[in-house]
Amino acid sequence: MSVESISYAPPTPWYRPSLRSPIVRIVVGAFATVAPVALTMAGIHALLPKPYRQLWPQLLAAMLCVLAYRWFVHVLEQRRMHELARTPAVREVLTGALIGLALISGIVGLLWSAGVLRITGMTWHDLLAPMAEMTLAAVLEELLFRGVLLRILVGWLGLWPAFAISSLLFGLAHLPTEGFSAVAFLAIMVAGALLSAAYLVHGRLWLPIGLHFGWNFATTAIFGLSSSGNKTMGVLQTALDGPAWLTGGRFGVEASAVTLAVTAMATVALLAWRSGRQAGAAPGDTRWRQP
Repeated sequence: MSVESISYAPPTPWYRPSLRSPIVRIVVGAFATVAPVALTMAGIHALLPKPYRQLWPQLLAAMLCVLAYRWFVHVLEQRRMHELARTPAVREVLTGALIGLALISGIVGLLWSAGVLRITGMTWHDLLAPMAEMTLAAVLEELLFRGVLLRILVGWLGLWPAFAISSLLFGLAHLPTEGFSAVAFLAIMVAGALLSAAYLVHGRLWLPIGLHFGWNFATTAIFGLSSSGNKTMGVLQTALDGPAWLTGGRFGVEASAVTLAVTAMATVALLAWRSGRQAGAAPGDTRWRQP
């Protein structure tokens, strides 16, 4: 055998053995996803005055967040990335946004019919700023909680333990905020379950990103309701007056019993959609993949 015929396998990168641990992968993936956003926003705020850091910093940070996640998947995990496939991106983002808008509109309608929500006026204001902010929030949180946390936990612990743990951590991540309570914590957990169910429908992140964006944008920029304890100004001026269990109290409408019921039903509906996709898939059909 000649020397030229001997082939050598490339050396294993020093970090590969440690990435076999799900915990290490979660930590590294979370850092890779969050760090570009934190560094970008901190650098821009330090270097540029406020008039020059409108809209584009949030969009830039969201783009860098996606690129960092892609780097984590391709370079560190060394696998093909189904969860951010480009072909269905626009369709699934729009579908998710419409679902989020429909859910919030339904909740507002129910609270209005119950007599605890009043529309007191209407005012026009710039919608681009909240749109950029909500885009960054949706992209960052979905890449972190669904793309990194839920996906890796599913492969490690199985679907339902991963579903429960990721929903719990999503609720804990919103601590502490103004008006936070046990009901608010439960409501945010169910919201996390809703977004996880949206991810599981296709095994892609576009649907939950759209849903997350549509929910937050409709809540704050359209209906002017508090989101996770943060007061906002929307196109519609709304007022809530009633028991805290119904209105959500200082935390906002997300902690309302109505919201809790609606999001729970929507979660069940999305999980049923997922089950239907699985049942209808032909043997060997790779269009649906288990995340």
